[in-house]
Amino acid sequence: MHSARYASFETSARSQPGGQSKALWLVDKQWPPASECIFMDSNARSQNGFLKSLSTDDFEVLRPDLQTAMLSQGQVLQNLGDPIDQVYFPHDCVLSRILELDAGHSVEIAMIGRDSLLGALAAAGIPAAKSGAVVVLPGVASVIDMGRLRAAAERSTGLNKILVRHGQAVLVRAQQAVGCKSLHPVEARLARWLLEARDLCGKNRLMLTQEMMGQIIGARHNSVAIVAHTFEQQGCITFGRGYVEIIDPGGLAEAACTCYATIKAQHESLHRDVEHSFGCRETAH
Repeated sequence: MHSARYASFETSARSQPGGQSKALWLVDKQWPPASECIFMDSNARSQNGFLKSLSTDDFEVLRPDLQTAMLSQGQVLQNLGDPIDQVYFPHDCVLSRILELDAGHSVEIAMIGRDSLLGALAAAGIPAAKSGAVVVLPGVASVIDMGRLRAAAERSTGLNKILVRHGQAVLVRAQQAVGCKSLHPVEARLARWLLEARDLCGKNRLMLTQEMMGQIIGARHNSVAIVAHTFEQQGCITFGRGYVEIIDPGGLAEAACTCYATIKAQHESLHRDVEHSFGCRETAH
């Protein structure tokens, strides 16, 4: 079980009586029991880009151990600094890699969605920077025990190569996100994040509040509110209770920083490498 040792991305967001801090959205979720998981059938892998890219032989090795589960917003998948014992393949949810700073603060360093997996480098046997992981947008994911995937990767050169490439892609995405936070204005960062989240979950409606968006991109709530209102007036997005819906992706793309195009190009490069260099992707599943 994963107990919640941290909450949200800015744990000092609101002062509480007695000097305690409370996050804007408290993380206090655990991995669902096995009785709530469903064994995955062979047709389900097309919902995750990584699983879809595997050869039939590699996928069939993993399939008996793959399960599907609903992941809730704010659910802790990996505590900061703890080893990864489960690997997650999002179908329509988005996961955030979290890096702990000082004084109980933490910041998002990368997002992982339906095109990849959480735990790629660890499964390939490569030590990675210590960080945590939390569900930022809820949805369905496939799950496998880390030991099972690592054992399969040790037996398959093709699987191991794809794991390394996906792990490298997440690291590059993290580096891009760090630069984005330090160099670009709130308007560009928010537009970039919304577009990237949309790509990663495949949905126009994102279950987010303005406060959560501010925490994620590292901006004050009032700054995010002003920018979001401007986007709404321009017809790019609309807000409802607990969600934001993207109406005009093209309009957001014009406001986004160049990081969005860079990340998208890196994603396309990853898939070209998998298709042409490793020859693991099949024409139909």
